[in-house]
Formats: sequence, structure tokens, C-alpha cells
Amino acid sequence: MSAFTPLLDSVNRVRGVRGSMIVAADDGLIVEADLMIGIAGPAVAALVASLFRRARRSVQAAELGAAAYLQVEADEGLLFAAAPPGLGDLLLVVVAESWVNVGLVRLEAARVAEALA
Repeated sequence: MSAFTPLLDSVNRVRGVRGSMIVAADDGLIVEADLMIGIAGPAVAALVASLFRRARRSVQAAELGAAAYLQVEADEGLLFAAAPPGLGDLLLVVVAESWVNVGLVRLEAARVAEALA
């Protein structure tokens, strides 16, 4: 059990969440994960970290500040990424069903991202 375990547990309690991970923002390597069987954690972590880095650069180029949250909707589910305020080194990545309560996921993700700061 690490310091990240309770943070991931709080996100995973949201109905419809299939798992969550703490990943390195710069390379997408998994620091801690709690995922359902069948989720390709390393691939998801790398994809979401890459998308988040690109979104962060785009938001900064548009002079809108720092990106803090990313949501990707697909046919079979949702991917979320949340970063601590500023330019933190870690991201929270959440994998969820398409019917999940997005508001609850965002609330938990914001709380976890704040704890990662």
C-alpha cells in the first residue's frame, strides 16, 4: 500500500469507474494503478499522458493558462486525466464506462489532483 492507494480508491468508488492510475506526465509511465482485469494500463497511460501534454501545450500557446483536465469520449467508454495546479509531474488517469456520472468523476479527480500537488 502506497500513499496513492487511498486516492485511487476514492476515484474507483464512483459507480462506472473501471480503474484509475497515477502516471508520470512526461512519459506516461505508471506510478500506481488500480485497474479492472482486461484494461491495458500501460497503453492507456501512455496515450492519455501524450494527449494531455499536447493539450497543455496548446492551451499555453493560446495564452489560456495551464490545462488541468482532459476528457476523451469513445464508443466504449471515457478516459479522464487530471493534473495538479501548475505544471505537476504526475497525472491522475481514470478509465470509465460511457454511462458514468461525469460530474462525480470530475469532483473526485479534482480532489486527487489537488492532493498530487
